[in-house]
Amino acid sequence: MGEVLEVEAGGEPEGMTDPKRGDIEEIVNYRHAMRMLVGELDQRRLSQHLLRQAHSILMQGVRGRDKSPGNYRTEQNWIGPRGCTIEDASFVSVAPEHLQAGMDRWEAFLLDNKQADRLVQLAIIHVEFEALHPFMDGNGRLGRMLVPLYLYERRLLTSPDFYMSEYLEANRETYVNRLRDVSATGDWTSWCTFFLEGLRLQAVENESKARAILDLYESIKEQVIGLTHSQHAIRAVDFMFMTPIFKGPDFVRGARIPRPTATRILALLRGGDAPLLRTVREGRGRRPGIFAFPQLLNVAEGRSVF
Repeated sequence: MGEVLEVEAGGEPEGMTDPKRGDIEEIVNYRHAMRMLVGELDQRRLSQHLLRQAHSILMQGVRGRDKSPGNYRTEQNWIGPRGCTIEDASFVSVAPEHLQAGMDRWEAFLLDNKQADRLVQLAIIHVEFEALHPFMDGNGRLGRMLVPLYLYERRLLTSPDFYMSEYLEANRETYVNRLRDVSATGDWTSWCTFFLEGLRLQAVENESKARAILDLYESIKEQVIGLTHSQHAIRAVDFMFMTPIFKGPDFVRGARIPRPTATRILALLRGGDAPLLRTVREGRGRRPGIFAFPQLLNVAEGRSVF
């Protein structure tokens, strides 16, 4: 997360490699696509049209960008070891000529408000999307994005901040096997049990982090008020929690603090024996400095990374 935010702030993390840069660009695209969808969902329902728009954003400049971003596939695809033929595939998705009809049925189920249990409905929405595999690339990214989007649209969450990637990656083999068993043997129960347990565990983890962030906010607020003796202290704290890696000029604009006062507050937050901000990049000439708020980043990551 810290590396992504550093890149977004205009920095270059140490040890940056091309594969890591590609990963970061995918995450930045994911964030852009999510922001677009959240704005749209305030006006209309989640739909195929919105998913195609999101897919085109997800694929900009990253792996799969040459595979018809925003358009359903017109070729057969399958899942298996790299370079395997369709005969050796572990899973073969629906034929292209039947894909649109399948997506129409999928969308009808997505929009069905009469399902008895919304979380079970979400489990089915996810597995059927992955089974249809409508795009030539990026189906996994979009399928995971569907989880917080659905929860947000149905107002089960007040914001779409719920990610299952950690659980799915930690249980990748089971995840793939449960997906495959639905198509191969019709074992819906094992899949739903696996998915719902993931939701539960991720919710526990999210709640723990949210409480830790709230506790940190109260602690930092008192420290900054005592350190700066400024009427703008709370604005400074709020900005740090909204943008934990930032350029100096962004602090002035984003926190809406007069420049001389903002410069003084930044100096105080960076100084002392236990500075609240770490300098990621010193400012030189016209190149602004970049600063990080390590305590928040470490809570969000669940480990000490800054």
